[in-house]
Amino acid sequence: MTYRSHAELGGLPVDLAVVPEPEGDPFHAPWEPRAHALTIAMGATGVWNLDMLRSVRETLPDYRQRSYYEIWYGALVALLERHGLATADELTAGAAQGPARPVPRVLDAGQVWPMLRKGAPTLRPASRSARFAVGDRVRTSAVPATGHTRLPAYARGRVGIVECLRGAHVYPDAHAAGLGEAPEWLYAVVFTAAELWGEDAAAGQSVAIDLWEPYLEPA
Repeated sequence: MTYRSHAELGGLPVDLAVVPEPEGDPFHAPWEPRAHALTIAMGATGVWNLDMLRSVRETLPDYRQRSYYEIWYGALVALLERHGLATADELTAGAAQGPARPVPRVLDAGQVWPMLRKGAPTLRPASRSARFAVGDRVRTSAVPATGHTRLPAYARGRVGIVECLRGAHVYPDAHAAGLGEAPEWLYAVVFTAAELWGEDAAAGQSVAIDLWEPYLEPA
């Protein structure tokens, strides 16, 4: 079954305005920083990983009708229910109705800032040599996605040039499916605008996309 990401808008005729916002104020309602904090805290438990979270976010049926933090909240609720950490009745009531289920880890208050400063690097040791080198012509897979992926639909079946190698990184397709980190080589691949958008694209423009090795074949 073809996987559909509602977050992917590239190449689609979507009537949505881009509204610039002032820097330094990421929240627009009192509940938004709470949704942010809860998402970080639950992610740190290890019950799910970032790519699993992204997969749930982008498949929310009403994704495009939600604000940014409504998407965060919707995915958090879905994952809490999916993993048996909260029931629908508890979420509606805003209170636990039974003992808490254990989780692998708990993020204490004193650990928050060190964890946020450290971030979540995805670079991993490579288990084999890279298949491609700078300057190689590559073609992306044209097969529709069956799960979370970082290969955009608008770039499927397109030819580009490898601009640089970024090392081996956690492979999001496997990670989101619960198959472990499965590190794969990551490349910056440059495509002409015409290759992606057709001959009506602006001349001389290009797009660089970070793509994992399983997405690529020699062109």
